[in-house]
Amino acid sequence: MSGFVHIVDDDKAVRESIGDLLRSIGYQVTLHGSASEFLGAELPDAPACLLVDVRLPGTSGLELQEYLTRANIRVPMILMTGFGDVPMSVKGMKAGAIDFLTKPIRDQDLIDAVGAAVRLDQERRRESSKNDQLRERFALLTAREREVMALVASGLMNKHIANELSISEATVKMHRGSVMRKMGCKSVAMLARMAGALEIQTWSSRAAR
Repeated sequence: MSGFVHIVDDDKAVRESIGDLLRSIGYQVTLHGSASEFLGAELPDAPACLLVDVRLPGTSGLELQEYLTRANIRVPMILMTGFGDVPMSVKGMKAGAIDFLTKPIRDQDLIDAVGAAVRLDQERRRESSKNDQLRERFALLTAREREVMALVASGLMNKHIANELSISEATVKMHRGSVMRKMGCKSVAMLARMAGALEIQTWSSRAAR
């Protein structure tokens, strides 16, 4: 199993025990005794999850969660909680944590939760990489090609696009072909999905305003 697990717990015995278990099945593990210690560490750019005790000295687990959200650090978080802290963990779930585990934590529950969290981060990274590539391709389009892309993605026919932009239908076809080639796109449906991922304002959304 590949991926990093960042464990934040002020109980040294607990974090080392969890770390040993996760290392035994192939995870790379970092151990931190407090939120500030974690925030001061350099995180590798790799699929990961964060395993955080709700009650920490100084900055609590929920406060750490709020900070990471504000900083747009999107590492999936699993909260660890004592029995009396379940309401706090539910609050954390509502704020974006993907799971919470009640101590003492069963090994299999921990392994399952961490596996799901790391897979989630892997998928997020794949989607982010795809969107980065889309933005790079979109940057190659001329201003006119971007207009044509938005209108094609809206489902307009060439003649309607020509009327909308006050250009000839032949010119629309030329720009449309260039857009499809530069974006690496084979169908209007695919182009529409790309436009959605890029949050391009389409003709229909403009007309509705």
